[in-house]
Amino acid sequence: MPTAARPRILVVDDREDTLFAMESALAPLGYPVDRANSGDEALKTVLRGGVAVVLLDVLMPDVSGFEVAHYMARLEQTHDIPIMMITGAGQDPALAFRAFELGVADYVVKPVEPWVLRTKVRYLYETSLRLRALRERLRTYESDGGEGDAAPPPGGLPDPVLPRPV
Repeated sequence: MPTAARPRILVVDDREDTLFAMESALAPLGYPVDRANSGDEALKTVLRGGVAVVLLDVLMPDVSGFEVAHYMARLEQTHDIPIMMITGAGQDPALAFRAFELGVADYVVKPVEPWVLRTKVRYLYETSLRLRALRERLRTYESDGGEGDAAPPPGGLPDPVLPRPV
């Protein structure tokens, strides 16, 4: 029986040098990394599935990072994917507020220290995998009608995760 591919990290930026720098900073983690150079390409990639975390540039031509985050928050298949928005626009409280209003997991201003980026991404990646495993366990439990090996954890089933505000 084939095993499922490991979920990927999607790095989205309209600048090739930034994509390369992010991939290089993340390489020591050993996680699979995909890249997209536009918001439109990012949306197509997350809709294909298999993405655990999105590192998303805020200001891009055509489809901005905000539009990508807004769209992902509205879709059931993507609303649980953690998004780290990354900007080169400097410290701008209005941009940060808008990002967090969309429900992003983190908002980072460039330049980002590689070890800080790895630490944050590792946490988001592992949390995303745990959430997926929990949801799968819950689906199995519900499909078995509460019977079998997929018993809920002690203390009952966890509260459902609330969707990001739209």
